[in-house]
Amino acid sequence: MNQGAHSRHPEYQYLDILRDILDHGDKRMDRTGVGTLALFGRHMRYDVSETFPVLTTRRIYWKTAIKEMLWMLSGSTNIRDLLEQDVHIWTDWPLAKYREETGEEISQAEFEARILDDQKFAEEHGSIGRTYQAQWRDWWCPRRQKGIDQIQIVVDQLKSNPTSRRILWEGWNVAELDLMALPPCHKTYQAFVSSDGKLSLALCQRSADSCIGLASNQVGLALLVHMLAKEADLEPGEAIWYGMDVHMYLNHIDQAKEQLSRTPRPWPTLRIKRKAPSLFDYTIDDFELEGYDPHPPIKLPIAV
Repeated sequence: MNQGAHSRHPEYQYLDILRDILDHGDKRMDRTGVGTLALFGRHMRYDVSETFPVLTTRRIYWKTAIKEMLWMLSGSTNIRDLLEQDVHIWTDWPLAKYREETGEEISQAEFEARILDDQKFAEEHGSIGRTYQAQWRDWWCPRRQKGIDQIQIVVDQLKSNPTSRRILWEGWNVAELDLMALPPCHKTYQAFVSSDGKLSLALCQRSADSCIGLASNQVGLALLVHMLAKEADLEPGEAIWYGMDVHMYLNHIDQAKEQLSRTPRPWPTLRIKRKAPSLFDYTIDDFELEGYDPHPPIKLPIAV
């Protein structure tokens, strides 16, 4: 379905949530100490068959979002693999842990340099624990004494039994929450294949940072629709998002107002340049976003 067929740009689904939070959000103190405005239970759905849901009311660094998702699909839980691609979005957590454990007031740049230069140091201090990647690709099963690759099971189901109601994967492993740098925010994914051969994917997100994280989560969700569809010889359908605790940090309010003052521009299209040998063999060079012409970026501080 072409976005031009609608009188209202689909990006307004996201902008309406920002406005709703500003107007009706419940003011709460959170674990970071920054504080939020929060709402419970919101929903967005995008047809991604022709356009790709990358926000245009501020520049989104879509390559960073794709690199992060490919990292998660790889099963790696070490930030070294991200730093080698000049992605720094997960450094805060292992850095904070290192400072706490050692008392060393090391800068982020110094810490990252040591992660990159010293394999042993990276193995000891670069892990984010049993987070998304570990649960998606290696959910530990004590009974079987081995890990379960949920993503591979999903791929196999899409090919062999596409109308199953059990094509899903889960990140919320209660037994290992205390082993994670951060419990999974985008926690449950479920696929649906329609009779016309279109694959749609829904995401249930327990916690959504509306200004920073959600923009990347949209990219990751839509990317998975395209990648899984290509892997199973299907066509991309819809990316459907359900947010539970949807919040805005109090130090993002002015930035959200600035974004709301802007008018969305046409969404780009995603081109996957090749079909890789498997879902786990793609690199950032395999993806191209065509026609992305956003408004300027808006600087947003992260709360850890």
